Amino acid sequence: MDRKKLLVISIVVSLIAVWFAFDLGQYFTLEQAKAQQIALTDTIHAKPFLSSMVYFVLYIVVTALSLPGAAIMTLLGAALFGFWWSLLLVSFASTIGATLAFLFSRFILRDWVQAKFGHRLSAINRGIEKDGAFYLFTLRLIPVFPFFIVNLLMGLTPISTRMFYLVSQLGMLAGTAVYINAGTQLGQIDTLSGIISAPVLVSLALLGVFPFIAKAIMQIINKRRVYANWEKPNHFDQNMVVIGAGAGGLVSAYIAAAVKAKVTLIERHKMGGDCLNTGCVPSKAIIRAAHTMAEITRAKDFGIETGEAKVDFAKVMQRVHNVIGKIEPHDSVERYSKLGVNCVSGEATILSPWEVEVNGERITTRNIVIATGARPLVPGIPGLDKVNYLTSDSIWSLTEQPKRLLVLGGGPIGCELAQSFQRLGSDVTLIEMADQLLIREDNDAADLVKSSLEQDGVDIKTGHKAVKFESISDENGNEQQRVLLETANGESLTIEFDAVMLALGRVANVQGFGLEKLGITTSDRGTVEVNEYLQTKYPNIFAVGDVAGPFQLTHAAAHQAWYAAVNGLFGQFKKFKADYSVLPAATYTSPEVARVGINEKEAKQQGIDFDIVTYGIDDLDRAITDGEDHGFIKVITPKGKDKILGATIVGHNAGELLAEFTLAMRHGLGLNKILGTVHPYPTMSEAAKYTAGVWKQANAPQGLLTLVEKYHGWMRKDEQIAASEQQSVAESSVEIDTVETSPKRSNEGALSEK
Repeated sequence: MDRKKLLVISIVVSLIAVWFAFDLGQYFTLEQAKAQQIALTDTIHAKPFLSSMVYFVLYIVVTALSLPGAAIMTLLGAALFGFWWSLLLVSFASTIGATLAFLFSRFILRDWVQAKFGHRLSAINRGIEKDGAFYLFTLRLIPVFPFFIVNLLMGLTPISTRMFYLVSQLGMLAGTAVYINAGTQLGQIDTLSGIISAPVLVSLALLGVFPFIAKAIMQIINKRRVYANWEKPNHFDQNMVVIGAGAGGLVSAYIAAAVKAKVTLIERHKMGGDCLNTGCVPSKAIIRAAHTMAEITRAKDFGIETGEAKVDFAKVMQRVHNVIGKIEPHDSVERYSKLGVNCVSGEATILSPWEVEVNGERITTRNIVIATGARPLVPGIPGLDKVNYLTSDSIWSLTEQPKRLLVLGGGPIGCELAQSFQRLGSDVTLIEMADQLLIREDNDAADLVKSSLEQDGVDIKTGHKAVKFESISDENGNEQQRVLLETANGESLTIEFDAVMLALGRVANVQGFGLEKLGITTSDRGTVEVNEYLQTKYPNIFAVGDVAGPFQLTHAAAHQAWYAAVNGLFGQFKKFKADYSVLPAATYTSPEVARVGINEKEAKQQGIDFDIVTYGIDDLDRAITDGEDHGFIKVITPKGKDKILGATIVGHNAGELLAEFTLAMRHGLGLNKILGTVHPYPTMSEAAKYTAGVWKQANAPQGLLTLVEKYHGWMRKDEQIAASEQQSVAESSVEIDTVETSPKRSNEGALSEK
């Protein structure tokens, strides 16, 4: 850090230290002002200009140093100087002080912050460059954050100093006027009766309702600003139009119809979207076939001898399509039409915030839900267009099994399909550019999946990047397809294949239906940019599912759909923020990986002080009997507490086991509640109880147990005393028996007397 910055920091820190060391804040209270009101008033009347300048400078200093007391100084100035003169002083002093704080933050911290966190702040920087003045004006008018925080944070952004000053001067004026009006009334309170006077009550009421009034005003301003170039229809054909009939679109339409709204659902391809036709359903169907083959190969582990098992790949794929056909009626036009949804097949185009065109017909609607989904990412790797490549959309058209399958991408889709095709008889090579599979999961979870895939025969190459594809003819004239791989240290490797499966993620479908014309923006991930209510730039246009992100999961899309439908239809009364805090997910490899909440990796990134509770499923009786005694449950909790922050399960049917932890997190139940719940024996679900038991053992109240141990010792001591007394009685009886020669009954009588 250079000398200039050190000098500025030293001066600021010294001034702040003096303020607190001498407790100067005690002089900036209404009580102190009332006590000295007559003297201060006389001084102001005697030297009005000097008094004003002293107050003006002090206000700038307090604001610039972000010291507590600016609000009190505003009220104090109003009580002493009157409304109009104090409004002038405070308005300019507060803006000058805020600008000095802004410049201090920019001079000392901006370069360092942008250098260290610039990649994370890029979206914020773009937003500030585009609409920074409006954002700042909103923050000034509606003080969501204290003004001193706004001053310091805005100094880290690209907004110009001139713009910051002008917007702050204008934005803080209304709030300043309200505070000063309250201050003038408080300054007139001389007796208790003055507290309940009408002017004072009105001023206090204004302080309370001003943020709500300002918020309403800003909403009106923003609405007019957004819709300025569009003419709103006088009436609407529909309450809601939904574009896309995947999970998000279907649920949005279903909810709208359920509450008796008129809703049109437009789909250009197949009802059910990716999940039904190319995603969840077909992938789980082929996983089931692969799992069956794996079970047959290990039948001898259970004492069962089988003949040679063969895979009829064409029949496997036929069953996949049969499964799709069996589930298809759940998402069909017929079903949704009966529910009250107007289903239309065709290409939708958004013409305005309230108009959608399909098949040449214009539909006017109060709300629009965009649920157009996503498509597989096809990278621009040289030569890829010259080879036989497949995606998660096109792979289901296969009828002949590739002998050598190359899978590009070690995420959930890549791992699931690599293992499945390997188990069904293909020679699979899995390529992942990162150093581990399932990069979002903890290392121990990913390592178990990798080990299982390798045991099945999958050749896994992490830390490798595909740089070139090519198709060449061998000496016999046969086409040979191959890929050139490179590692981070420059090593290269060539692998031949018959087909390559691309599993590198998905790209949101944001083009071709009018978003560009409306100026609806997209995020860094290429998804439609939405706020916490799932609204786009236009408050009546929502986006859900893969096209909105951040989670490309069927149940996440359905979850978002509820918020979009309710906010669209009833948002004028109450809007709901989308809550992703308890969102489960599963990868259906063998073993499965299921997770809800944060994992260990994310807890460390967030700097959370946490405990880890781990239970090995290899210790579970039911897992042992089923031959599935592998994997673990790992729960993240706050230090010393049983609250569940996240749970990761790796093992057989992990997705099913996760539900108990998801329910517990959703309803605020801790591990103690799970431990106190009776689970049937022997079941896999007992693993949740035993995990809670591990936590309980690690967090047992040692102080209390020490006292209990002493209590039990004392109880044993009492028993020893009683036993000693009985022994003494027995010895006395022996002595009597030795002396007396009378019959036994006499001996018993003597013993009783003794």
